[in-house]
Amino acid sequence: MATTETHGMPHPGSTTRHHVSLAETATAHNYAPLPVVLASGQGAWVTDVEGRRYLDCLAGYSALNFGHAHPRLTAAAQEQLARLTLTSRAFHNDRLGPFCRDLADLAGMDLVLPMNTGAEAVETAIKVARKWGADRKGVAPDRANIIVADGNFHGRTTTIVSFSTDPVARDGFGPFTPGFRSVPYGDSAALEAAVDEDTVAVLLEPIQGEAGVVIPPPGYLQAVREVCSRKNVLFLADEIQSGLGRTGTTFACDAEGVTPDVYILGKALGGGIVPVSAVVSRHDVLGVIRPGSHGSTFGGNPLAAAVGHAVVELLRSGEYQDRAAALGERLRGRLEDLTGRGVVAVRSRGLWAGIDLDPALTTGRQACLRLLDHGVLAKDTHGSTLRLAPPLIIEPGQLDWMCDQLGEVLAQAGT
Repeated sequence: MATTETHGMPHPGSTTRHHVSLAETATAHNYAPLPVVLASGQGAWVTDVEGRRYLDCLAGYSALNFGHAHPRLTAAAQEQLARLTLTSRAFHNDRLGPFCRDLADLAGMDLVLPMNTGAEAVETAIKVARKWGADRKGVAPDRANIIVADGNFHGRTTTIVSFSTDPVARDGFGPFTPGFRSVPYGDSAALEAAVDEDTVAVLLEPIQGEAGVVIPPPGYLQAVREVCSRKNVLFLADEIQSGLGRTGTTFACDAEGVTPDVYILGKALGGGIVPVSAVVSRHDVLGVIRPGSHGSTFGGNPLAAAVGHAVVELLRSGEYQDRAAALGERLRGRLEDLTGRGVVAVRSRGLWAGIDLDPALTTGRQACLRLLDHGVLAKDTHGSTLRLAPPLIIEPGQLDWMCDQLGEVLAQAGT
């Protein structure tokens, strides 16, 4: 598919205006989307209601690691749609066991607790850690605390925003859930100093996504692992965005040879088709959960399990991990070439990049709007930072074309 066929949207057409107006009128304004209305997608490409095509370089915040309408994933979904979609966990279904067995095997763990959204999985991991602290570590009732990191993003539930350091996420949503201590990200000494006898877990993103693809210093994850092991504290790794191939390894923790006590997974696990999340751990950790102590009507439903199992199968060979690693080197090189030409700094791992733009030239939002006109979909964060997370199936030529468009946008901003 030739990249030169893609054209942006200099002036929204009437159909676009209609859909944007309808959404603005009928939906709560919890997002500020770009003025494009998407109607279909295939691979790395999407098409809007005006028939214009765009290279999707956000990939649903990593939910679309395998692109739009991946044939093996859509086939799994379509087959299951015709058979059985929901049973609730009041009964067994024939898709859940194979999915959980193979996901646990992929992670080198024993058990899977399936949920739906990433925030649900984080909440589940928090509950598991507190229950583990009570049952296994002997922490007194209502005394458990969990160490988190400044700049974190783990979701938007009331408990999760309680330990966010982002004022937009917190303001007006109190009172907040107690039991969390935040320390500077990347500072293992500060983390260890915050641990006491009532600490049950450390909850971290191996790479902070919403913060702008912030990569911790080398050795940080190893230091966290050592502190947690020595202090008898669970290491909860939120790999919702970073996991399942995005960073060039199955999990971002793999880059330092670190195995956490708990993997928190989501986004790509549902193949961009259905919401699927999971907490994956050992018997001694997830064994604290008993019937009635946690659950979800849709968690582990047959449709989700069928799609999730197909995702696990795609990752078994390592093809997508290797592809993300190789293309990630290409992406880093192209982006670093833009340093001094509108780019201040680049942080990347695999096919995931945070690009700090010169605020004197453009904001991240303005850059995204200009990229839209050039046929590229991207997302800004924190003012002047641009995030890129193209699907792992993107072709080298498409990746180069994306970087060319960014270069043109920055050149135009400087004139």
